[in-house]
Amino acid sequence: MTAQLWCFGESGNAYKAALTMELAGYDWVAVHVDFFNGEARGTAFRALNEMGEVPVFREGDLTLTQSAVIQLHVAERTGRFLGRDRNETLRWLMFDNHRLSGQAGPARFLMNFLPEVRRPQGAIDYLGGRLKATYQVLDRHLADRAWIAGDDATIADFACCGYLFYPEPFGFARSDWPHIDRWLDGIAALPGWKHPYDLMPGNPSDRAEKEDA
Repeated sequence: MTAQLWCFGESGNAYKAALTMELAGYDWVAVHVDFFNGEARGTAFRALNEMGEVPVFREGDLTLTQSAVIQLHVAERTGRFLGRDRNETLRWLMFDNHRLSGQAGPARFLMNFLPEVRRPQGAIDYLGGRLKATYQVLDRHLADRAWIAGDDATIADFACCGYLFYPEPFGFARSDWPHIDRWLDGIAALPGWKHPYDLMPGNPSDRAEKEDA
């Protein structure tokens, strides 16, 4: 049975789930959500996920939301990428949710997807400071290891990289963080890896083309 993932290319949280499925060889297809035109706030999508967020995973009668839940389901279903120490993997999934993606997602949105006149510089500066401290933690952790939660890649890696492959500026430059940079190269070298804009439908250039049409 082919699973469906409601997602859009600009979503780092959706990318975590999509990347996990792609690297695990899961049978799945993307369902594009027109987030920037309000689809996630509509009645039909709210019936799918009352939280109004992507990603949403559906496989038969099973519907899952929240990227970490989807990642765990795929890892347990396929026997891949959960890691030898489940607690350590979960620890870094929570770290990503609260400290990394939880800050990077809003910072990237405010800096790139709002009109310049509406960008709240105070909030951007606050998130930037929080992110710098988070990058320091992750960079130090990766100084003497290839992967975040063990000897091999796990869903913790695919969670923590969720926003770090995107080209839009949000206070992260790979050149500033050599151990993170090496780790991202390792993820990109995994068989089946794809950039978020290649893995999921919808990206800024698609929207620009529609606006020009």
